[in-house]
Amino acid sequence: MEKVDFKKDLKHLYQPSAKEVVEVEVPKMNYLMVDGTGDPNTSPAYAAAVEVLFMVSYAVKFMIKKGPAAIDYEWKTIIRQPMA
Repeated sequence: MEKVDFKKDLKHLYQPSAKEVVEVEVPKMNYLMVDGTGDPNTSPAYAAAVEVLFMVSYAVKFMIKKGPAAIDYEWKTIIRQPMA
């Protein structure tokens, strides 16, 4: 099984310039996502959603590892912010 290093292969997405704001084109990828509302710092629904997201991601990771397209995923959680 070949290990994929997304941070290395897609460095322009994971380590953008700290000196300027730039627009990047993100290639098509698979994501797991949950939607919700409320303050993530105090919302029990947010905590439950993140917990489920981790459980599903972990299960999918090992299903893929055992299958023919075995890939070792590394990922980050993204929280969209309102427009100013």
